[in-house]
Amino acid sequence: MRISKRWQITIPKRLRDQFGLYEDAEVEITPTARGLLIQKQTEEQHPVDRVCGILDGICDVDEYLEEIRGGWITERTRAYSP
Repeated sequence: MRISKRWQITIPKRLRDQFGLYEDAEVEITPTARGLLIQKQTEEQHPVDRVCGILDGICDVDEYLEEIRGGWITERTRAYSP
């Protein structure tokens, strides 16, 4: 394989077919001690992306935790504050 003038590489057809890499497939490139590792991105979402947005409208996490835990954090924090 060669890198083109536009910094592109062409993956051979047999490898594209073997690993299910089709047009517009998303891949991840990870540097390793031996070179670059190219992997097809999985359909599974990152754990953070799965829960992102669950607490819509909540701006202040501390305020939200205070509300759902009934103020015990504030009481304990005051007990340990100098």
